[in-house]
Amino acid sequence: MPAPLVVSQLTLTNFRNHLDLRLRLSPVPVVITGPNGVGKTNILEAISLFVPGRGMCRAAPSEWQAQSDAAPWAVVAELEGPSGGLKVATGRDPASGSDRRIVQIDGRPIKNQQVLAEHVGMAWITPDMDRVLAEGPSARRKLVDRMAFSFDPAHAGRVHRYEKAMRERLRLLREGIADAAWLSGLEDEMARTGVAIAAARLQLLRHLQTAIAETQSVFPTADLSLAGMAEEHLLHQPALLVEDELRADLARTRGEDAQSGTCAVGVHRSDLRVVHRKHGCPAELCSTGEQKALLVAIMMAYVRTLAATRQMMPLFLLDDITAHLDRVRREALFEEILALGVQAWITGTDTDPFLAFLPRAQSIQLSDGS
Repeated sequence: MPAPLVVSQLTLTNFRNHLDLRLRLSPVPVVITGPNGVGKTNILEAISLFVPGRGMCRAAPSEWQAQSDAAPWAVVAELEGPSGGLKVATGRDPASGSDRRIVQIDGRPIKNQQVLAEHVGMAWITPDMDRVLAEGPSARRKLVDRMAFSFDPAHAGRVHRYEKAMRERLRLLREGIADAAWLSGLEDEMARTGVAIAAARLQLLRHLQTAIAETQSVFPTADLSLAGMAEEHLLHQPALLVEDELRADLARTRGEDAQSGTCAVGVHRSDLRVVHRKHGCPAELCSTGEQKALLVAIMMAYVRTLAATRQMMPLFLLDDITAHLDRVRREALFEEILALGVQAWITGTDTDPFLAFLPRAQSIQLSDGS
């Protein structure tokens, strides 16, 4: 396996309930335990800010600031990876007087968070994700796009441009601005970026399916597919032809979209379909425990795929992971974590479910943010 990415030192300053937390760490898994509300998830959330975006909790920057101290929040990590050491820092800009967030790599400011993706790979499973396979398409689509971004950092930019063009098109239609050239230009942007988004999603699914097929596990095998015009047509048609079809569909549905205030066609309506292969059952109809097991299987495949394609074992954040997993699957998960050599960060209220299966883990007990 490729060398793991490891947090060797972590410092949190005025981040949520952690006013001054300093940890020195070894490459083995990290188990953080303590009562509810002491800040276990906050540590994982801080680490998740070292990849582009708003972290695993999707919080607003103002929520990261400690309420008991006005000094700007900051998170600093010293990382060890295949290419050597790296110091990454992020926090509230003290000069701006606002919640603006800044990022530094080895002391140098970076303007675009996408640069983080070149240095740090990461995956996470949170309690909020437990029902992602049973909820609406939006949550599953966001999960796919976040995973695709790890393989293709430009993917996030495409999604942003697509959504921006879609919002502008809907604004023109709602306000009755019949500027054909303007609408055609926006629809052209949606068609071109939409097909590129669909292609990146399909590439991700091919990686995941390969990783799933190569793994023998007690976790259920998940069959994955994408439901959406662009994704389905790309399986059989050239990209340029699919762009033309999407462009024509957008022009055809202008009147419908003006009335509804939504966009009837496009990759923003695509959905990830997950089927439990053994039972032939769609994930949304499976039990809560089976949905969690399917999600873990998919995310483990994602970790293995990241390691294979980037030659770097990513960080793996597992918040309250034991919920809805029986003893056999907990043991299987921890065994695979040890076999991969990944530095997993795992939280729970009690150490007992972990220490029996992770004897080499480093244990951190929290109490009231200390």
